[in-house]
Amino acid sequence: MSQGLPPLVYHPCYSELALPATHRYPIGKYRTLYQRLLQLGVPAEQFSTPTAIKPAALAPVHCLHYINALCRGTLDAKAMRRIGFPWSEQLIARSLTSTAGTLLAAELALAQGMAIHLSGGYHHAFHAAGSGFCLFNDLAFTAYTIQQRGVGPILIFDLDVHQGDGTAQIFAANKQIITASIHCEKNFPARKQVSDWDIGLSPDCTDASYLEAVSQSLESLLNWYKPELVLYDAGVDIHQDDDLGLLNLTTATIAARDMLVLHSCWQRQIPVAAVIGGGYQRDLQALTAVHLQLFKAAFTLSGSNLGRKIET
Repeated sequence: MSQGLPPLVYHPCYSELALPATHRYPIGKYRTLYQRLLQLGVPAEQFSTPTAIKPAALAPVHCLHYINALCRGTLDAKAMRRIGFPWSEQLIARSLTSTAGTLLAAELALAQGMAIHLSGGYHHAFHAAGSGFCLFNDLAFTAYTIQQRGVGPILIFDLDVHQGDGTAQIFAANKQIITASIHCEKNFPARKQVSDWDIGLSPDCTDASYLEAVSQSLESLLNWYKPELVLYDAGVDIHQDDDLGLLNLTTATIAARDMLVLHSCWQRQIPVAAVIGGGYQRDLQALTAVHLQLFKAAFTLSGSNLGRKIET
């Protein structure tokens, strides 16, 4: 790996899911983001490739009946409609691999201080049900697995535009895994869960008030809980051009947000593993430009000049 760059995690299968042409999910964004990073000068050896976890490994955070039915393709049609993807072996392999990728990013962050997964953030997956394009909750699986190795407290800091409802439900009784979600209150899911820290924003939220909410929330959470690991869901569906976001925030605000979160952890020497989370612009190049703000912040903090190549 190159000095001055954080470790990155990616697998080609993330964009190899066959979906109907009219499907709402921008499945090609993972490949486009990976290719753009290579074009910017990130060496290929900077990327670690995860190996899919075994379905049984999910048992601590998901119901075995749900795991087995989903992996075997016997989950009923209503439950699959709630997930939002047509079932395929490809879908299951991709989900198990992406879950492994978030765990790998956390392991690399614990070893090197920071890591980014070019997928992840499937926070609508509940203990016994999937929802909103989420089959398995990679954030929950990773937090639980790392906690079992003696690391904690762990903060899941979720800044996707949609509340991390599945994560909140899974860890409702776990006091060593802190769930925090700053989201659009009027957006999906209609029925919110109770995180340890929730802020529901109005659609008319300004850039300044958004950044203030993120800053004050993170400062409080880091001071109160003193986590030994932060899992950061850097969803960009808060962007003004996002098709599913309902907020009106700029690329510059997302850049400032990502720098704020990573720097706050960095200066406290708290390992942080980031996932790219949601982002639903149909224009993959435009969407990639917004996701790249996370990498710009990480590269800059790591002392790499590559951060300067990424436009805000």
